Amino acid sequence: MIFPPTTCQRLIVKVGSALLVTPEGEVRRDWLTGLVADIAARVRQGQKIAIVSSGAIALGARRLGLPKGGRASLEDAQAAAATGQIALSQAWAELLHAEHLTAAQMLVTLDDLEDRRRYLNAAATLGRLLGLGVVPVINENDSVATEEIRFGDNDRLAARVGQAAGANGVLLLSDVDGLYDSNPHTNPAARHIERVERIEAVSGMADGGSASGMGSGGMVSKIAAARIAVSAGAHLAIASGRIDRPLSTPARHTIFVAEKSAPARKAWLAGGLTARGAIQVDAGAARALAEGNSLLAAGATAVQGHFARGDLVTVEGPDGTIARGLSEYDSTEARALIGTRSDQQAEILGHAPRAALIHRNHLALL
Repeated sequence: MIFPPTTCQRLIVKVGSALLVTPEGEVRRDWLTGLVADIAARVRQGQKIAIVSSGAIALGARRLGLPKGGRASLEDAQAAAATGQIALSQAWAELLHAEHLTAAQMLVTLDDLEDRRRYLNAAATLGRLLGLGVVPVINENDSVATEEIRFGDNDRLAARVGQAAGANGVLLLSDVDGLYDSNPHTNPAARHIERVERIEAVSGMADGGSASGMGSGGMVSKIAAARIAVSAGAHLAIASGRIDRPLSTPARHTIFVAEKSAPARKAWLAGGLTARGAIQVDAGAARALAEGNSLLAAGATAVQGHFARGDLVTVEGPDGTIARGLSEYDSTEARALIGTRSDQQAEILGHAPRAALIHRNHLALL
């Protein structure tokens, strides 16, 4: 059993579109009934479960007669989501009610989990619902999300929800049974990977395709989700939902092992998906950050983007992104300070400088 109730107090279960919806655009009600029975059994054993459910666009597209599964345009996807979300929520609520469980709906946008205050509000709501024994059913609010400001897949949404809910585990039920060292659809000799201790070791083994063509995620999005989950102290598993009763039937899967949990604020920073800009640093600054120091202007080599003080930015080392943090300066001031020592900065700025471009208390290493 993946993430048994005895060792995983809070679990996020993500269900992909291909599992919930038939190619004809109908809810796979018999399969969903079995999954809900599994969820109910776990709740009775004391596990707190929240569901991240795909499927609204696929369901709505059929009801509206839209081409390409409702994904021909952003407007079609928004209309399909608005229509399908009602049917999706109704299916979950009816089946959970039949198991004497109460469902609650939460629709979130990327900004709800990227803005610190809204993130804390969402976390508080999730915590209260789970404490009341309710099963939250969560989806991205695709009816208002834009291409530029959206998760785009529910794998990363599930990991971010897991972080907000303080979950011990995140389970991605999909149309694949885990990670392989190459694409098993094109390479019959591909080797299944059961356990991943270091995500860096497997990052190149994924592609972005959805096997069903119905969802928006692929293995790339699942590895990105794993990175968010494990950095927040939660294990993440990828398992096939192409079986009946997937939470109680033993089956092959891949588990990404959690790291030591970071403080909540730093976990939120590390799990963010958007940034207003970037600060490039030299190798010496990269080493200093790895040792737990703040980012000083002397180690910065370039500033990209336009951001205000307090905005989230990435820190780019010689070999790629190494950290995310909240800038102590706006982008104009940061550019003016590149490569300077602290005793030079007051004259450049015309006022007393702050201690760092990014203080260590507002910085999370990746």
